Amino acid sequence: MTAKKLWSPSTTENNINLFIDYLGDEGNFTSYKELHKWSIEKKEIFWDKFWSFTDIQGDKKNDIFIDSKNFIETKFFNSSKLNYAENCLQKNTNDDAIIFYNEQRHSKRISWKQLRTNVFKISHYFKSKNINQKDRIAAVLPNMPETVEAFLACAQIGAIWSSCSSDFGPKAIIDRFKQIDPKILIITDYYFYNNKKIDTLKDIHSIIKEIPSIENIIIIPYADDKIYIENFDFTNWNEILNAKNKFEKFEKFNFNHPLYILFSSGTTGAPKCIVHGAGGSLIQHKKEHQLHLDIKEEDKVFYFTTCGWMMWNWLISSLASKSSIVLYDGSPFYPNNNYLFEIIEKEGITFFGTGAKYIDHLKQNKISIKGQHKLSRLKTIASTGSPLVQESFDYVYDNIKNNLHLASISGGTDIVSCFVTGNPNMDIYSGEIQCAALGMDVDIFDQDGNSLKEQKGELVCKTPFPSKPIYFWKDKNNKKYLNAYFQKYENIWHHGDYCEKTINDGYIIYGRSDATLNAGGVRIGTSEIYQQVENIDFITEGLVVGQDYNDDVRIILFVTTKGSVELNEDKIKLIDAMGIHENPVVTEIREATKFYPAEDYHQDYFKKNPTAGYCNFVIRPKLKKFKQYLQN
Repeated sequence: MTAKKLWSPSTTENNINLFIDYLGDEGNFTSYKELHKWSIEKKEIFWDKFWSFTDIQGDKKNDIFIDSKNFIETKFFNSSKLNYAENCLQKNTNDDAIIFYNEQRHSKRISWKQLRTNVFKISHYFKSKNINQKDRIAAVLPNMPETVEAFLACAQIGAIWSSCSSDFGPKAIIDRFKQIDPKILIITDYYFYNNKKIDTLKDIHSIIKEIPSIENIIIIPYADDKIYIENFDFTNWNEILNAKNKFEKFEKFNFNHPLYILFSSGTTGAPKCIVHGAGGSLIQHKKEHQLHLDIKEEDKVFYFTTCGWMMWNWLISSLASKSSIVLYDGSPFYPNNNYLFEIIEKEGITFFGTGAKYIDHLKQNKISIKGQHKLSRLKTIASTGSPLVQESFDYVYDNIKNNLHLASISGGTDIVSCFVTGNPNMDIYSGEIQCAALGMDVDIFDQDGNSLKEQKGELVCKTPFPSKPIYFWKDKNNKKYLNAYFQKYENIWHHGDYCEKTINDGYIIYGRSDATLNAGGVRIGTSEIYQQVENIDFITEGLVVGQDYNDDVRIILFVTTKGSVELNEDKIKLIDAMGIHENPVVTEIREATKFYPAEDYHQDYFKKNPTAGYCNFVIRPKLKKFKQYLQN
């Protein structure tokens, strides 16, 4: 089926064309396909030129690409040096660097000058506590300006940052931070979600007990200066900022010096500790920001995220393009469904990013943003976290704004960036990601490693890129690293996405490969089913599973319904009428709430986690009962 064209660029005045002009004789490209091919085949020239084009602050040396013929061991900019924080703090003006809002309608503005000063004071405090290069600083924080300041101070002195979102439970926090032995823990006293004040210090004693490496606690007052906790040694954040001393030196570290530790989901064991380098993260993010999403110095970049999602790290790097960043803390649907667009209109935000689930929610609730808000400055919306389906593409252009660049992007925590992304020079087709990112040698393979087009297969990257993990924490001989990405194809990154390259040279992701179903020998991506399910008004969420049955696989769809209304025969017939039984074949339809009663299944889960993919409700207390059903 031919995808519908939704948008074509109306101007050639963008950063990617400026970059092509900058390349001079090297840049005689007649198409993006040629530019992409050159960026893969001439890695050394591409990354060298891009460093200079974006004026990365650092000492660039000549060994830009050292190909060891081993994906993991290959190095980029191996002798070059930079300081990530210095690149994010180039401006020193009274203009806004950070604009903050929360769901309680509180706002705050931090100028570039104030941001620099605060970062210097915090890094001085870290130094006074004997924090050295590669020591770990851990944070359990909301998405607020203080989180950004603490992270940049950590990067300034070469320590390693790692953060969890405030809504992580104590076990999730311990499972992650206990592995990396942090010296300092930073936390708030409370935060708000959906108009509820939530105490973040109630589990602090158990966390400290389980992580004995923590020597100092910093508590950031969320709103009040006074912190109410008894018999507990800590430093009040305000004491640090009120001090007169500050550490203003930007020491340059190796390009591949560790910047932060991100964590895998932990669904198949303890979360893996993925260590990303300062230079690789910086140059990759700048490439995506400036070339693929046309972010410029005068822009205001707003990505709705928490500090436990890699898009927070991606957002902060926007400061290195000298653009302002907008932070939001709280429910995106409180005090109303369109509150984020109130902020976008009020602040004149030019770039808005979110999870596909957020856009799906607006669509399902038939919310027309276009009729309520003037979004005259908004030029780009980015979506990630799960596949953005065709109907949601259409919704954005019909109900939000019809003359903007809708960039569906996809990558992951593993690379803290994107394999496939947007392009301001290319048309947008409904349901498709526009292109493979520059410098990313993306392909679609079948099971035997043959390249595919217009057929579904495995998303791979055939050659190295700067933002690959520098290593996994405490991973002897790269055993976990190799098992994570290089088991299926020799020396080729296997990302685990089930994907198709389209006739338009775009990409459609159908879900995770390990979630792909195989019925009667036909592989089916779960998102193909969810795309149809979400168009049924009375269904809130769906879970599709394959069950071994009569020497084959039968596919069962579980659904939750609005208000837990009964899934009767009429509703099942309506689901059938949507073609779900025929394309692809769903053998049975069952009601998930029979296994997850209302008291166990949090109806507002997805309101709290709009970036989450489908079916996370399966991780509930009734999971054992659910598994027993499938076994029977």
